[in-house]
Amino acid sequence: MSGWTRRRAAAALLAAAGSPLQAAARPDFRLSFGSCANQDAPQPIWDAVLREQADVHLFGGDNVYASGPGWSVERLRAAYAKALGLPAVRALLARPHLAIWDDHDYGRNDGGAEFEHKHEAKAAFLEAFQVPAQDPRRQREGLYTQAVFGPPGRRVQVLMLDTRWFRSPWRPSRERGAKGRERYEPNPEPDLTLLGEGQWAWLAAQLAQPVEVRFLYSSIQVLAQGHGYERWGLFPHELQRLLRLLEAHPARATLMMSGDRHFGALYRVEADSGAPHWELTSSGITHAWAGVQEDDPVRLGEPVRVNHYGVVDVDWDAAELRLRLNDTLGQPLLQHTVAFSNP
Repeated sequence: MSGWTRRRAAAALLAAAGSPLQAAARPDFRLSFGSCANQDAPQPIWDAVLREQADVHLFGGDNVYASGPGWSVERLRAAYAKALGLPAVRALLARPHLAIWDDHDYGRNDGGAEFEHKHEAKAAFLEAFQVPAQDPRRQREGLYTQAVFGPPGRRVQVLMLDTRWFRSPWRPSRERGAKGRERYEPNPEPDLTLLGEGQWAWLAAQLAQPVEVRFLYSSIQVLAQGHGYERWGLFPHELQRLLRLLEAHPARATLMMSGDRHFGALYRVEADSGAPHWELTSSGITHAWAGVQEDDPVRLGEPVRVNHYGVVDVDWDAAELRLRLNDTLGQPLLQHTVAFSNP
C-alpha cells in the first residue's frame, strides 16, 4: 500500500470516528520538517508532528546536541539513543524520512571540513538512522542524499545538502557583534566552497531529473541576508552558483528549506529569470530564540519566536504549495501559499 493510500485510509477512519472534517481532506502530498532538538529538553512537539501523517519527514540538523569541548563518539551515540528513542520519534522513523546533520550533531559549533572527528560522527549518524549498507552515503564523503516520491506528472523531489563535510572556513567578522556582522562576514574568494565539487556535480545531476515539485534542504539558511551568522551569503559566489543552477532546472514549484537559527521565517528573493526563490526556515523543536530582532529585506513578515515545526502541502489541482509553521500543539503560527510558476 502506498504512503498516499495509507494516509487517506487513516483519514477516512478518523472521519468515521467523528474526528474533525479536515482529517478527511488530506493534501496530495505532505512534507514535515524541523531542526534543533536538544535530547535533554522536553519534546512534546513530536506528537503534533506525528499527527500530520506526512508522506515524508525531514530531520533537518542539530537532531541532537553533542558538540563542544571533550567531544566523543560515545557521547554522540548516547545522544542519538536518547533522542531517537522517544516513542513519537520512533514512529516517525518507521515512516518515510530523510535526515541530515548540522553543526551540533556534526560535532563542532559552526564546524566545517576541518573537523577532525567527522568520520566518527558520520559513522554514528549512519548507525543511528539505520542507513542501509547499500546506500550511497556509506560509500562516499559526506551525507548528502535525495529521494523522489510520486508517479510521473506528480513527482516530488527532496534534496538534502551537506553544508558541513566539505565547507571551507568562514571569515571571522572584523566588527564582531555589529548588526549584520555578528560573527562572520562575506568572503568572495572564488576557491572557497560550501558543498565541494563532488557534491556540486551530484546536485547538478539530480536537478537534471524531470520532476514537478522540488524541495531543497540546507541546514544553514540560503536566502537570508540580515545577519552575520552562518548562511550561504557568506560565500557569495556559492550562493549565486546555487541560484543559477536552480534557475537552469526549473520545476513547476521549488522551495528551499533550512534550520539552524532557532526561529522560523519565510524568505523570498527575485530570480534573474523565472519564478522567485522561496525559503522556509524551521528551527526550534526544543528551543527558540524569543528575543530575535533582525532586519532582513528578503524576509516576509515577523519571525516565529517559539518552538515550532514546518509543514508543506502540495495541492496538484490548485497548483500550489501551502506552507505552515506550527506550534507544539499543531496550531499554525505562519501560513503562506506559493502558486506553481510553470505549467
